[in-house]
Order: sequence, then structure tokens, then C-alpha cells
Amino acid sequence: MKAIITITLKNGVLDPQGKAIEGALTGLGFEGVSNVRQGKEIELTLSETDEAAARAQAEEMCKKLLANPVMENYAIEIVT
Repeated sequence: MKAIITITLKNGVLDPQGKAIEGALTGLGFEGVSNVRQGKEIELTLSETDEAAARAQAEEMCKKLLANPVMENYAIEIVT
């Protein structure tokens, strides 16, 4: 199974990379772009065959290493 984990900064957390992207897009002529937030996506292949167990394993990985729960939100998608 594959787990796709999307990690983004929580609302209210300063996102300097998002601001830089927003400024660059405006500089390139893309008008009306605002509130750009930057994140990351992590793709994992798991040997687990049970979807619920794979999700639980990915959740544990996020809590222990992949995401900072103080500053970041994450979403897990399990692909079979």
C-alpha cells in the first residue's frame, strides 16, 4: 500500500516561503494571488496490507517524525 502524506503549516504560523512564492507570482504578472501557503508531500510504500493498519502506521510516523504537530497539520491518503 502507498501512503501519501500532505503536510502544511497551521493557520497563523508565519510562512516566509509562501510569501516569497506569492511575491514571485505577482512579479511574473499573475494578479489576484494571495494567501499563498507552502507545504510538502511525502509518499511512502508500506508492506502493510490492511488499510486501517496502514493508516495507523502512517499516523504514528507523522506524530513521531514527519510532522511537527505544534506548527503543522497533516492529511493521510492511503492508496491501495
